[in-house]
Amino acid sequence: MDLPVWFEVATFVGLTVLLLADLAIVARRPHEPSMKEASLWVSFYVGLALIFGVVLLAVTNAQFATEFYAGWLTEYSLSVDNLFVFVIIMARFQVPRNLQQEALMVGIIIALVLRGVFILLGAAVIERFTWVFYIFGAFLVYTAINLVRHRGEDEDYEENAFIRRMRRVLPITQDFRGSKIRVTQDGKKYWTPMIVVFLALGTTDLLFALDSIPAIFGLTKEPFIVFTANVFALMGLRQLYFLLGGLLKRLVYLSLGLAVILAFIGVKLIMEALHTNELPFINGGEHIESVPEIPIWLSLTIIVGVLIVATVASLIKTRGQFTSESPTEPEIAGEIPSHGPEALADAERRATRADGHGTEGDRHRG
Repeated sequence: MDLPVWFEVATFVGLTVLLLADLAIVARRPHEPSMKEASLWVSFYVGLALIFGVVLLAVTNAQFATEFYAGWLTEYSLSVDNLFVFVIIMARFQVPRNLQQEALMVGIIIALVLRGVFILLGAAVIERFTWVFYIFGAFLVYTAINLVRHRGEDEDYEENAFIRRMRRVLPITQDFRGSKIRVTQDGKKYWTPMIVVFLALGTTDLLFALDSIPAIFGLTKEPFIVFTANVFALMGLRQLYFLLGGLLKRLVYLSLGLAVILAFIGVKLIMEALHTNELPFINGGEHIESVPEIPIWLSLTIIVGVLIVATVASLIKTRGQFTSESPTEPEIAGEIPSHGPEALADAERRATRADGHGTEGDRHRG
């Protein structure tokens, strides 16, 4: 069954309006949201995703709705893993707490645009070359192995090549100027550090998409569902950043749970590639009908089960280890004095030393 064109258009228009309204609200009143405010917004976006799945069920069928829920849960859980790096980026660039909402919002919009391009390219490749599932599946299994191998290692953020280039080419002010990205100083135009933060958040997320996009294509072949699942997963990420805060440290088994999910989807992709095989050096180019197909309802059940087990096990493991007196705030929000000459010089030295060592995403994802 094909998705109705009117439904796709209405969905894209609605999501665009929602994102622009969210951005306008943040830009109008820059502030650090309270726990109550963050909780309400996270509940709103989660509820919106659940309602969208029901609407998808009513407009199309149970298959598409289940694929959306499975894809959304997978993308959302992998996006939570992104928060660890977002925390480091905020501290790395010393972003004031009252500006972090807007920085995250714009960074997420940039990430959505880049992911959209990535999804279109992925869909075109999959439609033409079904054997690419062998590559996607092997990559996800490899990523899962690396997540287990490097579990528990301290994470650090190293600017990717694009960001390092921007810092060297653009004339940038020493301090943030509110949420402005362009200012005039002594008759000359300057960029502010906020532009680098926007680009760092957006491009770093794209590195994480290198495994999350193939993962969701292992659950659905419909680009519309892939994209909407990504949108709903990323829309509530900003509020989740403030809601979880230092509690991120308690999710000690999250990476292990994500590794299990990625490995499962990787194996599922390889099985599907075998089932639709056309490569001449495998079974003479014939389909291998004996390979079982994993139904989407089973995939959704396994994803939900793994996430619940990983979360509960993490909370039990870390019970009593983190107290309200733990000094988590500076790590989360980068409550460090704003950019000055010494801080900027130190940042340049660290960026220079990072040359040739690869990005954090490369090391973490394999």
